[in-house]
Amino acid sequence: MTVKSGEGATRHILIVEDDAKTAEMLTSYFSALKYQVSHAAWGQDALDLAIENPPDLVILDIHLPDIDGYEVCSRLRAHRRTSNTPIIFLTERRERIDRLTGLELGAVDYITKPFDVQELRYRVRNIFRRSSRESMLHPITMLPTQQLVEEQIERVAEDKNLAIIGIRIKQMEAFGDAYGFVAHDDVLRAVVLILQNTAAEVVQRDPFVGQLDTYDFIMLVPATQGFVTIGRLHQRLNEAISFFYPHRDWESGVLSDGTPLPRIEFELVMLTSAQLPPFTEGEIIPKIKQALFK
Repeated sequence: MTVKSGEGATRHILIVEDDAKTAEMLTSYFSALKYQVSHAAWGQDALDLAIENPPDLVILDIHLPDIDGYEVCSRLRAHRRTSNTPIIFLTERRERIDRLTGLELGAVDYITKPFDVQELRYRVRNIFRRSSRESMLHPITMLPTQQLVEEQIERVAEDKNLAIIGIRIKQMEAFGDAYGFVAHDDVLRAVVLILQNTAAEVVQRDPFVGQLDTYDFIMLVPATQGFVTIGRLHQRLNEAISFFYPHRDWESGVLSDGTPLPRIEFELVMLTSAQLPPFTEGEIIPKIKQALFK
């Protein structure tokens, strides 16, 4: 469960630790701070978890029952979904060469056992603060998120000549379950390309397409062009859907195991400046999502 308030609000930590007592202590401690915590005791399990649901940070032991932490770190760095995920080594190895190896592989920190859990907490918090400042783009689509999106929404609130078009992709989780994360991410990027090209046609200067969350997007357009833009998007997105699927599955309407095809759908909504809900700092994106996708 993702908790939306507290020190760790919306942050996901993956703990890779084979010692049951240490793992339980860390899981309980960071969960109490409102972080979303996952745990793996084996290196391969950690890789599978991280690739399926990329964490915001990994706390990684070196001694693991199957592959060691160095190898786990190296594979995480090599995968496009986790290449930028911060990694903290938490280990009994104290030799200088071990620290250097961990840092050379791309770890952001190296902490030796026994450790002060309060110190670890502050190190985790500081990493998240740095990453929040450094990363304002979605890792899959490279679209603006968070603060950059909020600034554009505030711009619409102040300009009655602008409008927001909201785009929601439906059935993507089921699509990902059926075809895997590579196909899932490729669809997201293809949809974003359609949104960006359409925005560039309507807005000649500095078109803006942003991401509210994984499957929700916004586009800024002149209010007078809102319905025309929705019409173009509706046509282009629905024409593209069949290309996201294997031809046989699309034609038959079922997957290879006979289950119904998870058909991607799109929801398109427009909000004018006058239709924006009142909001205060810190609640802009939730309020806009609620207004767009009731």
